[in-house]
Amino acid sequence: MTKTHVNLDGRTVLVTGSPGFIGANLVLRLLKTMKAGTIVSLDNMNDYYDPKLKAYRLELIEKAAETSPVKHVFVRGSIADKALVDGIFDEYAPGVVVNLAAQAGVRYSIDHPEAYIESNLVGFFNILEACRHHPVAHLVYASSSSVYGGNKKVPFSTDDKVDHPVSLYAATKKSNELMAHSYAKLYDIPCTGLRFFTVYGPAGRPDMFYYSATEKLLQGGTIRIFNYGNCLRDFTYIDDIVEGVWRVMQGAPQRRKGEDGLPIPPYALYNIGGGKPENLLDYIAVLQQALVRAGLLPEDYDFNAHRELVAMQPGDVPVTYADSSALETDYGFRPAIGIREGLRRFAEWYEEYKKQA
Repeated sequence: MTKTHVNLDGRTVLVTGSPGFIGANLVLRLLKTMKAGTIVSLDNMNDYYDPKLKAYRLELIEKAAETSPVKHVFVRGSIADKALVDGIFDEYAPGVVVNLAAQAGVRYSIDHPEAYIESNLVGFFNILEACRHHPVAHLVYASSSSVYGGNKKVPFSTDDKVDHPVSLYAATKKSNELMAHSYAKLYDIPCTGLRFFTVYGPAGRPDMFYYSATEKLLQGGTIRIFNYGNCLRDFTYIDDIVEGVWRVMQGAPQRRKGEDGLPIPPYALYNIGGGKPENLLDYIAVLQQALVRAGLLPEDYDFNAHRELVAMQPGDVPVTYADSSALETDYGFRPAIGIREGLRRFAEWYEEYKKQA
């Protein structure tokens, strides 16, 4: 797909969902690589998980901003607050928007559906409306591998039908893609959606399996392994995700007119995943090795005594498997960091982080 180059230097970039996991790491990357401009971070710092972790990431951002040529502004609030979003666009006029703010989590959506409607639908609508009335060079937004639901065909391609979500979270992410496509068509807004595949790494989300399993093991608890361990996951290390987002930001879908004189939607959709699904039991074994290597657990720790094989949870799927060939073709990048290196980095970070707690 033909792209229009977007130079980030000197621009104002709005990153919603920073200091969330992906958002914080993206802002750190922008502070390091941009030579001029302003980054506006927006997040409501909710308590879906321990806000101390978001505060920790925000502290890293503020420290990096001290030596960066780029100005950083943090705004505390929700994308579901239309007046706030409009006010940010009025004041800062962002040229590039990366919408990472969302209510995450498949299982949480079963008991708390209202949070997903507010953030993922109403909030994203507010972002689209703001981009409509304050033209931007590129809107990049987070979708999810969860949109593939129980698809049997692997690897998952963005050309596959995704009409059967198995969770409300997945349904909201599919809705985001449809909403963005309609705004791209109606208002000629260059939009790119990114389907992330099981993101992990240092300072990640505590509700993700690798993180919650680590905390349970360190507390002497038992980890529950769903579908009796018969799951395959395309785990994607955070640095690979950020590299993909950073490249995509700089290449917007080209604006063109159709034969009818109306815009051909400047819209694109990509998977960002390693393309190498790992068996969940193998992943856990590598995590255990990393925890022992980092000195978090003793070498003689009885892992078998601290794990339980259980049935599949509602909303879960047995396999995720990304076809990221389009990302490689259009942006020259494919995720490459394996779980052995990624989990080692996580364990080393966790050991240091707990010293500060």
